[in-house]
Amino acid sequence: MNPRLVGIGGPVKEITFPLSTREVAVGRDPGNLLCINDPSVSRRHCVLMQEGKGIKICDLKSRNGTQVNEVSVKEKLLQHGDHVAIGDSIFLFLTDEGEAETGQVEFDDSNPTHTTSRIHPKDVLYLQPEKILSELPATSKLARNLNALLKISRVVHAIRELNELQEQVLTLTFEVAPAERGAILLDGKQVEHFSSVFARNRVPEDPRPVKVSRTVARQVLEQGVAILGSDVPSIGGYNKVESLIVSQVRSFLCVPMTVFHKVIGCIYLDTTDSNHRFDEDDLQLVTAIAGISAVALENARRLQWLEEENERLNTEVNLEHSMVGEAPKMKEVFQLLSRVAPTDSTVLVGGDSGTGKELAARALHLNSQRASRPFVAINCAAIPDSLLESELFGHEKGAFTGAVVQKKGKIEAADGGTLFLDEIGEISPALQVKLLRVLQEREFERVGSNRTMSVDLRLIAASNRDLRDCVKQGTFREDLYYRLNVVQINMPALRDRREDVPLLARYFIEKHSAKIKVKPKVISPEALMAMRSYDWPGNVRELENAIERALVMGSSDMILPEDLPESLMEVESGSSTSAKYHVAVKDLKKRLILGALEEAKGSYTDAARLLGVHPNYLHRLIRNLELKEHLKGGGPSTRPPRGTAA
Repeated sequence: MNPRLVGIGGPVKEITFPLSTREVAVGRDPGNLLCINDPSVSRRHCVLMQEGKGIKICDLKSRNGTQVNEVSVKEKLLQHGDHVAIGDSIFLFLTDEGEAETGQVEFDDSNPTHTTSRIHPKDVLYLQPEKILSELPATSKLARNLNALLKISRVVHAIRELNELQEQVLTLTFEVAPAERGAILLDGKQVEHFSSVFARNRVPEDPRPVKVSRTVARQVLEQGVAILGSDVPSIGGYNKVESLIVSQVRSFLCVPMTVFHKVIGCIYLDTTDSNHRFDEDDLQLVTAIAGISAVALENARRLQWLEEENERLNTEVNLEHSMVGEAPKMKEVFQLLSRVAPTDSTVLVGGDSGTGKELAARALHLNSQRASRPFVAINCAAIPDSLLESELFGHEKGAFTGAVVQKKGKIEAADGGTLFLDEIGEISPALQVKLLRVLQEREFERVGSNRTMSVDLRLIAASNRDLRDCVKQGTFREDLYYRLNVVQINMPALRDRREDVPLLARYFIEKHSAKIKVKPKVISPEALMAMRSYDWPGNVRELENAIERALVMGSSDMILPEDLPESLMEVESGSSTSAKYHVAVKDLKKRLILGALEEAKGSYTDAARLLGVHPNYLHRLIRNLELKEHLKGGGPSTRPPRGTAA
């Protein structure tokens, strides 16, 4: 059993939370294992705990109470399919169930022109019991059929799993109708692509596929009427349908299944026995069976889709990683990581500096079969090229001046585990050749040794440069690039997932407040607005530094705009709700800079001297305050003086 809560309404919609631990506390407080940021949820709302083989939910005297299937409860043992309401959040409680095998269907596109009989579901006698119950002889065929319908009704509403339900519907139909083959086609949005197809022969051992006329199915789905072909060889149009001719079909039935006035699919039956053809009574009976089964089949189909979607989301939720984010681009990264991690494929992680490329590499390692083995990381840009070869491959004693002892390299240290090469675009062409051999042959030699050593590792590389451009420029080997780029994962820049800024900020507040031993602070609306408006060229790493600085420098219980780095406040937020103080400070800076440039006649160096700042800092102020366009539009000259960085 794999119990889990699936969000189907409110703030938790489309979120799956596995109940894999013995006790799960739920509430608004971040200390809860399941934290719901919703004012209608109490700080400590309820708790879910294992009881025997089940899960029990207990309300913790919450303000708005806890409901199960719209009934307030103090404590209750949950059942599969229960709806749990916590504040404005609604969850579906699910456990695992099995699957059954499906049959095969082959479609025929011939277009028959005639049928022997058609009927609308509202005219079916079996769906109007008030007309017949008073006149029903105990030994009549009608009595037998009604008994069969009652049996089918009891069975179909006791089965949740889609394939098992379809199997039972066809099996019970075969008991009362002279069919040799049957199929259930679900969805009906377009005949070319059904969302579910189930077929079987009366004899289970018969492996032949069930051939269904696509034209007949289209007529039933589009018109919502049942079709009976009682004598196929003599009916104009049907005696030319290839699938019916090849299968030697003598008669067939195709009836619609309707839920809330919408056709969701059809049931198809046929037979080759000329002595037991379908008649009007069979048409009535099978149409009634479809009417009874339709809702159960639609519910089972939707539940199957929901559980499959939950499994996908559950895989994403269970992915072990240290990354924080709920933006669509991050969800795509999590999904890709969960698919790639179990394999041994080489992965190339791209993205700007500070986006978390090493965190992605660690997630790939932690969720692989190599998780218990070493994860060895090396930043190729941080080590001089003359020393990088020794760091990677190791060296023998006396291999070069200073090699007084034998040393194992990073490649050897990662044997059995994962080697992560950050900024791989910085390594020299000579070293690229040796690395290519490691990828191709899983062999290498230490510096100063002729002995070939074998290694078993997974390689993950990362670069903030586009290696394709490096290949075009001739600074990176093309064959190595293709060896590395088996699977590529691109980490999004923070400016492309601004909705994650508040979530990341809260995470870093919790992390660094514990580290520097200060009380966690909330973020003021003005500070949060400035953080959302900023482009974060340093990405998540810059945001983390800004939060740590605010915790250290701030003097109140709240993070205010003045606690943030000056670069954030120098960017226009474009909002009329910005604090008047900061708007006034920006305006003053602009006037001072423009006045200094005008007095210095466009000389950046002279203007910086007048302002008492470094010329480079003056350029940064102009850029952050968005004064470049103003200067181009007729203000002071923007030509930087000789020797000054623009």
